[in-house]
Amino acid sequence: MTGAAIRGSNQAGVRIHNERVVLSLIRRHGELAKADIARLSGLSPQTASVIMRALVADGLVLAGDPRKGRVGQPSVPMSLNPRGAFSLGLKIGRRTSEMVLMDFTGTVRERRAIFYPQPFRTEVLAFATEAARDLSGVLPEEERARIAGLGVAQPNDLWAWGADKDWRHEDITDDLARATGLPLFLANDVTAACGAEQAFGKEVPSDFVYFFVGAFVGGGIVMGGRLIPGRLGNAGALGSLPVPDGKGGVRQLIDASSIHLLERAVRAAGLDHGDLWHEGSHWTSLGALLDRWIDGAAEGLACAIVAALAVYDFEAAVIDGSFPPAIRARLVQATAAALSRLDQRGLTPIRVAEGTIGRTAREVGSASLPFFARYFVDHRVLYSER
Repeated sequence: MTGAAIRGSNQAGVRIHNERVVLSLIRRHGELAKADIARLSGLSPQTASVIMRALVADGLVLAGDPRKGRVGQPSVPMSLNPRGAFSLGLKIGRRTSEMVLMDFTGTVRERRAIFYPQPFRTEVLAFATEAARDLSGVLPEEERARIAGLGVAQPNDLWAWGADKDWRHEDITDDLARATGLPLFLANDVTAACGAEQAFGKEVPSDFVYFFVGAFVGGGIVMGGRLIPGRLGNAGALGSLPVPDGKGGVRQLIDASSIHLLERAVRAAGLDHGDLWHEGSHWTSLGALLDRWIDGAAEGLACAIVAALAVYDFEAAVIDGSFPPAIRARLVQATAAALSRLDQRGLTPIRVAEGTIGRTAREVGSASLPFFARYFVDHRVLYSER
């Protein structure tokens, strides 16, 4: 490669990096004037203007109406164009698989779902292939080329938790890449949910331990505003934390605070347990069964929070899950009450807060993977490209 070619390559790399910096700043702040973009990025006003013109021309950024200030020229607020890029996000769970179509600002435009007693690989692959085709078809033909990729979020070692053993030997992401023709990005399901809260949540603290209560409860860790994936991508495996079993022994958190325990109790009572997994269900008819589950789940979560605090002084414990918002509020309140009864000597006080994404956090997190890989520099979501 000649010296001129090397210089050209370097210049292209710097330009792409600067564009990612600008897009990341706009995403983080919602909207910014050019002068603020130059100041926050450290770019010269001229360079920032050149980058902004290119991003507007590419359809990634929108220029708002000029706002007249006290002195000087009116400022023009710049924001991400919701239709500037799209992505697909697939969550593979133990009771449901769901796929969303998400726009560039993190808004879910459409979603598809399938429910099952256990995830069979062939069934999930058929659903995902059809859902990807269906959701892509929602967009006008000229916008389909703006789909940045498909993010996939699934539990680690899905086969080890009662799923079809084919998951152990065959990688579904390779088949999905061939079926959809899209770049694929993979993450642990609750890591993706934690990343969604970090990237798109409201009033997110810079240090928090995260619990997502699904069929099995899992977790994530954010320190200093960065999602911590861990050396092997298994940090925040909070479902495996030992907690008291109420009988003088211990058990894992997954056996104390998971929805599958409530499902088992509902089924034993002769009620329809399938309703637990449908969006729009309010769980209001479960009565005492729900009350007992919330109390037990809260005790387990409180013990797990104390254990996490002994390792790192988190500002908050954020709890979200596959349940209605009203149930989340009750569980957070019960967890805070249970936490107040535990011995916390030597530990930093922590607040217990509700997650703000909701039951679609894993799908939103997976759908954000292509965006962070292609457009942003603040990689707050762990991803691996296939």
